[in-house]
Amino acid sequence: MFWAGTAIFVVTYIAIASEKVHKTSAALAGAMLMLFFILPGPHGASGEGPILDSFARYVNFDVIFTLAGMMVLVNVLSETGLFQYVAIKSAKVAKGSPVYTLILLVFSTAVLSAFLDNVTTILLIVPVTLVVTAELEVPPIPFLMAETIASNIGGTATLIGDPPNLIIGSQAGLSFGAFMVNLAPFILILLILYCLFLWVYYKNEMQVTVEKRARIMEFDEKSSIVEPVMLKKAGFIMCLTLLGFLAHGALHLEPSVIAMSGATAALLFCCKDIDHALEKIEWSTLFFFIGLFLLVKGAEHAGLMEELGSLLNLISDWHPLAIIITLIWVCGLCAGIMNNVSFTAAIVIIIQAFMARHGAFVDSPAMQETLWWALALAVCLGGNLTAVGAAANLCTISIAKKGGQDISFKTFSMYSLPITIVTLILTSVYVAIRYWVLI
Repeated sequence: MFWAGTAIFVVTYIAIASEKVHKTSAALAGAMLMLFFILPGPHGASGEGPILDSFARYVNFDVIFTLAGMMVLVNVLSETGLFQYVAIKSAKVAKGSPVYTLILLVFSTAVLSAFLDNVTTILLIVPVTLVVTAELEVPPIPFLMAETIASNIGGTATLIGDPPNLIIGSQAGLSFGAFMVNLAPFILILLILYCLFLWVYYKNEMQVTVEKRARIMEFDEKSSIVEPVMLKKAGFIMCLTLLGFLAHGALHLEPSVIAMSGATAALLFCCKDIDHALEKIEWSTLFFFIGLFLLVKGAEHAGLMEELGSLLNLISDWHPLAIIITLIWVCGLCAGIMNNVSFTAAIVIIIQAFMARHGAFVDSPAMQETLWWALALAVCLGGNLTAVGAAANLCTISIAKKGGQDISFKTFSMYSLPITIVTLILTSVYVAIRYWVLI
């Protein structure tokens, strides 16, 4: 069973990372093979019940329903024209200056990614960016790359901003507020530093004529708001939902309940066409997660995760800070190469098993939380490393191609590699200072 489970797991991950097969199809194929050959069925060795119950027992539906609920909410908001308004307003506030437009779009993308989700933000911001750069007659790729990197940085700040955080939060029992307290301040610092870098790097490269700036100033951002009444209702519901996330620990409610409550309210009070709102849910992403959870559970049942976890024994005698810093770099780089969602789904099982039996982590909840925060920062920021590192990266490349802009793997890496290395260095410094020096 070990070798069969390992073969299914490795082949599926290669298929997902290579993009030769659609990631959802690959994940579901691997999941079904695990169900048929690895996970316990009605006659399984562990006698754990009927095989039809396997989905319910092996899939983390809290993550699935949190994602689905936020997708519905964002889809309803997108119908109002809010995101187009934000992009055009950013360009006008910058008075058509390319470098200031770039910085404002980057900042807007990061903030939206923290409270919506980075993939949806990219889907809404990038098309407008292509229009703005065409009017300014400046190269769009620096804008698109900066927004993509910012979306992954901003999404790291909260429980709902980036899918890896949802997986980590669900596995470790970490609340929305805990993510905000532990990660958001550092992410804000990273974002400010990134914007300063963009200003220094591009201030002399992006120059346009007064006439081109005037074109941007002629845009009417108010015309983007096509459903003002719906915007007020949906905006109010979104604010209540975010407050619910902040208070879900005190309310003893899972994030999935908060997200689905917000989605239900949006469908009841804001939607004219509910079928249309539901059609725009990213079903491929949800089914990808379902397949991924089953795939990882199959690998765990086959014993692969235990074998991989034993590799951590090589560093188990190190100082806890050295272990955490090492894992930041290993997990960050692996997440960027393999895809951070896929990698996170597997590594959380290994990390949890490691902490349950090794030294300083066993009886120290504070030390365990520190490792979870380090992991969240590593996998989310590591997602910037390559074109396949995060779903937002793939979305940008796809939309850019439709707009006539080809972002190759090499081009993406030229922009993202230095930023990823610097953010991982800063992450290491942050973890060391906040959780060792200041305690």
